[in-house]
Amino acid sequence: MTTLTTAPACPAPHARTATHVTPQGAAWLASASAHPHSTLARWEARATAPAVLPCGTAFDVVNVPLVLGRRMLDLLWAEGPGSGPVAVHRGRMLLFTALGTAHRLPALLAWEEWGSAVPAPLCHGRGDAVTVPPLDATPGPSRWVVAPDTRSPWLPGPEALLWAYLRAARAADIDFSFRPSPC
Repeated sequence: MTTLTTAPACPAPHARTATHVTPQGAAWLASASAHPHSTLARWEARATAPAVLPCGTAFDVVNVPLVLGRRMLDLLWAEGPGSGPVAVHRGRMLLFTALGTAHRLPALLAWEEWGSAVPAPLCHGRGDAVTVPPLDATPGPSRWVVAPDTRSPWLPGPEALLWAYLRAARAADIDFSFRPSPC
């Protein structure tokens, strides 16, 4: 039987972040689904398999290119309030955010009038779903960078994400034309 704990494929970006999905973190993730007990049972049976979870019930997700996401995460931890759970899936970074962020962030970015100079984030809210990494660390295109470790993780809202997004976009050392190879 597989346990619900895991070590990420790469080290967490900061000492304050969780290094593995705890049973409490798995319960929080499962709470997003219509049938959390079934979701937990599937993870018990196949902890090395990714899962698809609905957004808009326990969390929203902001999905950005990996380079931009890494810079945003570094800024959130170094100069901002920190982050909630963060995953990498197929060359993109998934930042788990407070409910409503998927609806509000695009409006805030439109107000900033960035146009096409910076890749727009993909915002997943109610009615959307995302693939989350396996609970057990396995090499591959999907892994936890900041793993959920509690039943009630702090999740950044649209203002914190806007702040990090704008600062990351202004950073001179980021090449936004980076395109990871498909996995």
